[in-house]
Amino acid sequence: MYVVTNRKLNKNKTGLDLFGHEPNESGPNELRLVKVVKTASGYSAAPLDDKLTQTRLKELIKQFKLPIDPGENRYASLEVACQLFIEAQRRKKHLLFFVHGYNNDLEDIMKTAFSLELLYNVMVVPFSWPANGGGKVSGTASYLSDKSDARVSMDALNRFISKVEEYHRYLTQIMNAALTEKARAKHPDNHMAQQEHFAKLLAQTCKISLNLFCHSMGNYLFKYALRPSEGAAANLVFDNIALVAADANSENHRDWVERIQVRNRLYIVINEKDFALQWSRRKPGDEQKARLGHYLKDLNARNAHYIDVTGHPGVGSGHSYFMGEPVNESDKLRKMFAAMFEGGNAEQAMHYHADRNTYSFSKP
Repeated sequence: MYVVTNRKLNKNKTGLDLFGHEPNESGPNELRLVKVVKTASGYSAAPLDDKLTQTRLKELIKQFKLPIDPGENRYASLEVACQLFIEAQRRKKHLLFFVHGYNNDLEDIMKTAFSLELLYNVMVVPFSWPANGGGKVSGTASYLSDKSDARVSMDALNRFISKVEEYHRYLTQIMNAALTEKARAKHPDNHMAQQEHFAKLLAQTCKISLNLFCHSMGNYLFKYALRPSEGAAANLVFDNIALVAADANSENHRDWVERIQVRNRLYIVINEKDFALQWSRRKPGDEQKARLGHYLKDLNARNAHYIDVTGHPGVGSGHSYFMGEPVNESDKLRKMFAAMFEGGNAEQAMHYHADRNTYSFSKP
């Protein structure tokens, strides 16, 4: 599994200790790629060489027909993108980009990421930001430190999303051009029919979807990434975006949520009994406001599908109800998240509650 991070990398450490608690020493916008392998005794972790050799770049351009100047400087992320794309096609899996939450060390993150791959038909790419209070404080101070780190990391997340968008465009450009020509040949005098046929051919040819999953304070980070007018977070990059147990203010969430673009669905998943979000609401000042991930009032973003899992078997006061006991106990819940994370329509098997503008498994 490949991890994208703006954490400092401890070059003299091994395993997950490679990942530091602080932002990269070259600045919080500096991104590095690390290959993490699950072993019998834990995890091995190795940072990838940053710059591709000209020989390797030319090989990738030839193999994947990339519209890239071979004289440009290109980096390891391009090769990883090619590997992920071809592997996802071979294994018929979807790509899930995962932004974790507050107070997560790398072992927590990797356990979650590998659990997601076991539970769902996805290949996971985590984006890891320094979300453990700098590693020096705890409690409220740690929580507030992580919120500060999330705000500082917003440009790094935008850079990451921008690269996802760029590489996906490179890897699909040749295919899209070929499908466009097929559609034109079939309907030479009907532009609307061309578009319809192209969409049909694309659905048949490319079955890989790109999806974004933000959990807990990862949503706060994503919210801030949406603020810059030129930020990639607001671009049309993903098929589905899932904002789960969002540790961000519910108040005025429509202002930033409606900036999000998706090809298929934007989901906001809420558990009113979420103990972690109830705890985070006890913070001083602005942090005592209701959190989006546990508040069922004023759900008014016009582009969002709100999912209410409160009271569903196994969910209880849980905060990570997309894995573990909740989805093991409820096949309905697991299938809902499967559709969400795999580019599908998760609300199809649910009931709509017009009074709250939510979907749930219980009838109105």
